Amino acid sequence: LPSKGRLLEIASGTGQHAAHFAAALPGITWVPSELEASSRESIEAYRAESGLPNLESPIALDVASLPWPVSRVDAIFCANMIHIAPFACAASLFQGAGMHLNEGGVLVLYGPFQFSGTFTSESNAAFDADLRSRDARWGVRDVDDLDSLATEAGLARTECVAMPANNHLLVFRRNGAS
Repeated sequence: LPSKGRLLEIASGTGQHAAHFAAALPGITWVPSELEASSRESIEAYRAESGLPNLESPIALDVASLPWPVSRVDAIFCANMIHIAPFACAASLFQGAGMHLNEGGVLVLYGPFQFSGTFTSESNAAFDADLRSRDARWGVRDVDDLDSLATEAGLARTECVAMPANNHLLVFRRNGAS
C-alpha cells in the first residue's frame, strides 16, 4: 500500500480490518464500504470506538453497481469477498478499480485462490466444493481469470504473496505503473 493517500475497502464486513489497518497506517485515509446496513452499523461502531481521524464512516456500496459512490482513490483493498459472490462481482471489482484508482494505484486482494486450475491445498479444494454446494456461482477463483479481468480494466498483477492458512495477497497496479 502507499504510505499516504485514500484507500477504499470493498466489503468491509464488521469493520475490524478497517480499524486495525487505519491505526497501523496513519498516512492512509481508510474508507470502508458495505452493502448491508447492519454491517455498516458495526463498522461505524468500530470507527467511533477507535477515534481514528483517518477512518471515515462507512459508505453503502454494491460492487456490481458502477460507478461507485466514491471519487478517485490511491488504493482499493478487498479481503475474502470474491469467492463468496458470483464471478460477476469479481469482474465488477476490477472494472470499478480501473475506473476509480488513480494512475499507479493498487488493488489488493486477500483470500484463497487457484493457480492455473490448481488449488494450493486440499483444504482449499474442500472449501471450494463447500462454497459451490451452497451457491453454484461461488467458488475459489483462479488467478489466471483474475489476471484477465485486470488486463481488461487496465491493471496488471505486480505481486503475489503467500499468506497463512493457504491464502494469498494479490497486488494489481493500474496501468502497470510502478
